[in-house]
Amino acid sequence: MNASKTIIESNFQEAIDAVVLSDDEDFEVVHQYFNYSQELLLKAATEYETNHAGGSRPGKKPNINRGAHEGAQRLFQDYFSESPTYTDSQFRRRFRMSRNLFTKIVADIESANVYFVQKPDATGKLGLTSLQKCTAAIRQLAYGVTADAVDEYLRLAETTALKCLSEFCETIIRIYGSKYLRYPTSSDVQRLLHVGNNRGFPGMLGSLDCCHWIWKNCPTGWAGQFRGKEKKPTIVLEAVASYDLWIWHAFFGMPGSNNDVNVLDRSPLFSEIYNGRAPVSNYTVNGRQYSTGYYLADGIYPPLATLVQTISSPIGLKKKNFAQMQESARKDVERAFGVLMARFAIIKTPARLWNKDALESIIKTCVILHNMIIENETDDPLLLEANHEANNNEITADIHRIDADNKEKFESFLSRYKTVHDTNQHYQLRNDLIEHLWAVKGEEV
Repeated sequence: MNASKTIIESNFQEAIDAVVLSDDEDFEVVHQYFNYSQELLLKAATEYETNHAGGSRPGKKPNINRGAHEGAQRLFQDYFSESPTYTDSQFRRRFRMSRNLFTKIVADIESANVYFVQKPDATGKLGLTSLQKCTAAIRQLAYGVTADAVDEYLRLAETTALKCLSEFCETIIRIYGSKYLRYPTSSDVQRLLHVGNNRGFPGMLGSLDCCHWIWKNCPTGWAGQFRGKEKKPTIVLEAVASYDLWIWHAFFGMPGSNNDVNVLDRSPLFSEIYNGRAPVSNYTVNGRQYSTGYYLADGIYPPLATLVQTISSPIGLKKKNFAQMQESARKDVERAFGVLMARFAIIKTPARLWNKDALESIIKTCVILHNMIIENETDDPLLLEANHEANNNEITADIHRIDADNKEKFESFLSRYKTVHDTNQHYQLRNDLIEHLWAVKGEEV
């Protein structure tokens, strides 16, 4: 602004000097010199504003009048009025969840993040509604479309749509992450053990596997370490899923050049066990007592006491039966990946964002919403009861964990670590499961 002032003052002084030095006292001549001075001032101001960014200025293209208010009215009438244009089933297909669940999420987000509150601008014109902003985020997650693809219906700019997606993901993680991305509670463990026993696998807590998300806009300097078996830069998601497709564990961010074993070494999957905070899982297999639950996994994983893999080349009827049953039950996590990608196509399409942290927020948000949809649509009273207990005991559990951390001894940590990595216990558990499943098969025959 100082530079502009200097230019204006200099040109103004030039015009004044021209008038003062004139010998012609004719009024028309003086008037011409005055107009000349005004032209110099306008030229100087225009030159400065054109060469310096900031706000509305001469030469700047005006903002598009998208008709945001009309867009908000149309969206409300289509989906949220007392007699909406589209049915509940159409809403469920396009928003990936029921109308009641979505409106609850919008209300919670609006209370937790002021960005989603409708506010007037400097001219008094009302901005976008919370329904418009949340719908823009959901459409990008559900359809995997670019940010400007929601402009024509929701009437908001590309940068605004990206901002809505970022704020939506961060808010979802903040207000729902502790409940829907939690470790299993005692009630959860008992329910999972009960279902696992009925399926022929006493002690089973779920299935473990990894999937890759292609990163289209991976920075060139990182492309080498993120390129693995997919031949393109990818980021790995490690997850544990149960029979109802609930995802209990989601670890995201490892470069695609890593295999499942490398990801497991960095994953916090067993941290609760190492630190003595995992719920006790007491069960009996083939007459032998065990106190640590396990996950079903494929053959690439190491022989840990908490993992049970299939037998790649089974010999004998017992081992063939075990391999068939294990591979059948292990499909839970693969089905969970399939449903997650079908619900939120943004994970299925190559990622267009440049920031890895933003991609992590998107993955966690999709997992949280996936679990919320399962809870909303389930008729399993045990799951609903466990989720209610987890919500009520959240603060108590956190206090207990902090207290346990203060009392933890390094020797106990090492002892539990050795127990998890006990190869002999791994093979003993697998052999007991082979005998148990064969006995169950005999009883059925």
